[in-house]
Formats: sequence, C-alpha cells, structure tokens
Amino acid sequence: MPISVASPARNAGLARALRALVRETLALERLEPGEIAIVLADDPALRALNRRYRSLNRTTDVLSFSYDDGAPRDGGQTPARGRASARDSGRRARPAATHGDVVISLDRVREQAARYRVTRGRELARLAVHGTLHLAGLDHRTEAERRHMRRREDLALRLCAAHVRALERALDRGSLPA
Repeated sequence: MPISVASPARNAGLARALRALVRETLALERLEPGEIAIVLADDPALRALNRRYRSLNRTTDVLSFSYDDGAPRDGGQTPARGRASARDSGRRARPAATHGDVVISLDRVREQAARYRVTRGRELARLAVHGTLHLAGLDHRTEAERRHMRRREDLALRLCAAHVRALERALDRGSLPA
C-alpha cells in the first residue's frame, strides 16, 4: 500500500525519507503500512483540524487520524485496536496494516527545532515518528504511556538515523518555505 506525502514544495528526497521513517516505525511496532498520507501544513491548518476534531482552539505540532478506528489521535482519544498475536493462532501472525493520516505543522517544526537546538530535519523526523506511533495505537495520556512512547520514539530515531540525515539534507536544500 502507498505512503503519500503532501508538501508545499516538491522534494523527492524529503518524501522518500518520510515514507521510510513511517515504514520503519511501523515495522518496530510489528505493523505494515496501509494507506497512509503524510501532510506537511502550517499552524492555521493544524489549528483548524484541532478545533474541528478535538474541540481545542489552538495549534499543535502533529495530529494523527487513524482510518482503522475512525477517530483522530493526538493524545490518543481512542484505544489501540486489537491485534491477534502469533500465540493466539498457533502460527506466525501477519502484521496488521495501519491506515491513516499524519499532519505535521512546518511552522512548529521550525520553532521547535530552534527551541530544542536540533536541526529541522531531526524535528520533522521526531514528529513523523510520533504521529506514526499514534497510528500504531500508542498514547501519552499517563506518565507511564509518555515514558513508553518516548522510548519507542528514541528507538525509531536511532534505528532510522540514515533517514533522519536524508531529511536534514533535503531541508538544507531550502526547498520548503522558511
């Protein structure tokens, strides 16, 4: 199934790196990508989505909308969907396909990269991984969930270091609006 990227600028390297990050992050969670769209937008677009789907009239850095259970996830308002395990069936279970949208604010990428003293590519990668983990059913409402999600983010970013570097190179080319 395809992973598509919608961005304000055409950049094959950026799209390729984002697709690889999503694919690898889902693989860590023993899931396969289904129909997934990564949308790079601005603060007003995320504010409008946040207001419409979460009744929060403020911007946010990333929103995830799962097609699998029909509800948006940012802070995970829906429980993770059930998955049959290999033990349950007595044979190796095929990874479940994950479908949804991950919408990322490029305005927040720029601001947070400066605040956290990381590259824009590194911050974009973190938000893409974070949104993908929400699609995979992870949440961060409780302290234990936050710790678990942060560990999974850190692991994905370490294992996808080459894709993060590719994002950094793509963004260094200045193809996205400043």
